[in-house]
Amino acid sequence: MSKNTKSRIGVVEKISGQKTIKVVVSRLTKHKLYKKYIKWRRNFLVHDPKNEARVGDTVLIKEGRPYSKLKSWYLAKIIQRSEEQVV
Repeated sequence: MSKNTKSRIGVVEKISGQKTIKVVVSRLTKHKLYKKYIKWRRNFLVHDPKNEARVGDTVLIKEGRPYSKLKSWYLAKIIQRSEEQVV
């Protein structure tokens, strides 16, 4: 991996199959003309080799080699577990 690897922080929205999770990354940006804040959302299919992540977890994902047609991100670290899962 190079130093210029992209990384994002998002929330696991769905577990879609074995070793695959759907992560939503949202960010706020200010409109250049109207100065209002706009919320952007982007969905990523992420490779989770150990099936560790659960719905609602906050995770760090990094860009890597393509794992499939739509999956070229992998799970780097689980930052915070969802509170629903802790029982």
